[in-house]
Amino acid sequence: TGHWIWGGGWAQTIGMWDFAGSTVVHSVGGWAALAGVLVLGPRLGKFRKDGSIKPIMGHNMSMVTLGGLVLWFGWFGFNPGSTMAVGDGKAIAHIAVTTNTSAVFAILSATVLSWIISGKPDLSMIINGALAGLVAITAPCAFVGIGSAAIIGAIAGALVVLAVRLFDSLKIDDPVGALSVHLVNGV
Repeated sequence: TGHWIWGGGWAQTIGMWDFAGSTVVHSVGGWAALAGVLVLGPRLGKFRKDGSIKPIMGHNMSMVTLGGLVLWFGWFGFNPGSTMAVGDGKAIAHIAVTTNTSAVFAILSATVLSWIISGKPDLSMIINGALAGLVAITAPCAFVGIGSAAIIGAIAGALVVLAVRLFDSLKIDDPVGALSVHLVNGV
């Protein structure tokens, strides 16, 4: 799928741009995750006999937060590193700023929307919001301005919250939010 978009592939020839892999990396992984969760089915106890959702909370949110921060840090190698030109400091700086801006605005929108829906802030939604913003900006990080990166992030943060609810309503168990983060925001 990388060659569909990168290096003159058929999708690139019809005008698709994906600088660092929102589609090539993240949505492809999200589609694979969807196949996996459909084959495996939900975790035992995720859905009650009446079909209602029984949340299974993460047992160590400190480690989840640390993992999210490590991934965020790694994105500063991933997106700017996709320039393949260490000497282009202006492009690298621009990509780093758009990447960070998207993540921050995704955190804000995910926090606000999850707070409105559930009546309290939800740390797992905040962290998945950051990751959603990072995934969504990965394709256009070199091509958009900072304001556009903020909009992309804000939309990504809202999408991840809504996608979690959508997959739950469809009885698709997505334990770590791979579908909501990578599939939805990769697309």
